[in-house]
Amino acid sequence: MTTFKSTDPATEATNWEGEAASPAQVQASVDAARAAFPAWADAPRAERIDAVKRYQAVLKDRAPQIAEAIARETGKPLWETRTEAAAMVGKVDISIRAYDERTGERSTDTAFGRATLRHRPHGVAAVLGPFNFPGHLPNGHIVPALLAGDTVVFKPSEETPLVGHVMAEAFAAADLPSGVVNVVQGGRETGAALLDAGIDALMFTGSGAAGAHFRRKFADDPHVILALELGGNNPLVVWDAADAEAVAGIAVQSAFITTGQRCSCARRLIVPEGPQGDAIIEAVAALSDRLVFGPWDSDPEPYAGPLISARAAEAALKALQERIDRGAKVIRASGPVANLPGAFVKPAIIDVTGIDVPDEEMFAPFLSVTRVATFDSAIQAANATRYGLSAGLVSDDPKNWDHFIRRIRAGVVNFNRPTTGAAGDMPFGGLGASGNHRPSAYYAADYCAYPMASFEADTVANIEGEIKGLRA
Repeated sequence: MTTFKSTDPATEATNWEGEAASPAQVQASVDAARAAFPAWADAPRAERIDAVKRYQAVLKDRAPQIAEAIARETGKPLWETRTEAAAMVGKVDISIRAYDERTGERSTDTAFGRATLRHRPHGVAAVLGPFNFPGHLPNGHIVPALLAGDTVVFKPSEETPLVGHVMAEAFAAADLPSGVVNVVQGGRETGAALLDAGIDALMFTGSGAAGAHFRRKFADDPHVILALELGGNNPLVVWDAADAEAVAGIAVQSAFITTGQRCSCARRLIVPEGPQGDAIIEAVAALSDRLVFGPWDSDPEPYAGPLISARAAEAALKALQERIDRGAKVIRASGPVANLPGAFVKPAIIDVTGIDVPDEEMFAPFLSVTRVATFDSAIQAANATRYGLSAGLVSDDPKNWDHFIRRIRAGVVNFNRPTTGAAGDMPFGGLGASGNHRPSAYYAADYCAYPMASFEADTVANIEGEIKGLRA
């Protein structure tokens, strides 16, 4: 047996320790989900709603414990993890509405009877969870899948097994039928075993590289539905905005919230050449200097915590240094945070204007500045990425927005708001290397069930009159 553990990146204390599921155990979980599928799929919709409502009640009752578990494993401050726990509760009602609106059942009368649209579940859905929102994001796949009639095998991130364990306990307390939700713990080997165990759907949130691997793996198996919500090298364009301090607030919240560990964080700040751009950069840098990074239970509460691990911090700082070595100008240097563990890093701002840098996401509080001469050049620079998750425009001129929204290539596009702003009752996802055109959040219902169109007549009728070219 392979054992592993998770540690609090803010304190380096052990949070959870246990065994990784073996391939045989993973297969047993998939088999249990397969056995439970027919009865769950055939259950009246009201029964499935009642089941997820019981789960919702458990989440609501245990919200403080869930928030603390998320904080301990991710290092995020409690003010943020409480919001995540609340989002998990709210996801249930949103998902019920989304199913009815997007994938419910409806009929139209015809001369022969009716034309009916139904939606049917895929079967066994594998959900691979991320570490940055270890409760909210997998919950956003699992709840819609259950409502659609799918059964689930959930593998939490190996960085956040405690949150996965807490979620498993919540499902057990909700008294769902045996086999409907199954949780397997482990790392890459456990995940690989799950993908090889005969699943019908894969719902994944994570890196673009992992998403590309999954597309290749299932390229010859179109039966398996893939819903991939991946990363982004997201741009924030600032143009014709007079208040540099107001711009700075939007830029800082776009780039540095959650210590830069949101897939929708702005990685690139695109500003005008000259004094206007200089003023914006100076204001962003000055505000970043005021951000407090500290342990999740600090008093007063910090702005943000550490990266998920010291290993992640080391990799992020290495990627940042590579850009500096290529010629990027340092506006604000990163590095360790004094008197705190190695997972903590300072926010960095670098100027990469005219520098050839990798089109890759740095999952850290690092912001790259590019200066351009014209607004069209700004949009061109914003679109100069293989990703397409989020983007933003900050401007006092609504005409700029009208042009921007028609030309920008991304799935989440905000105006005078941080790039990280997103609503649970709207779709969330991207294109290019950021996803596969199956956005989550409100549109998760779309990939949890497939449409079935029917012509229906209540009696057998002779339709010879519809057949042309018959001999008398």
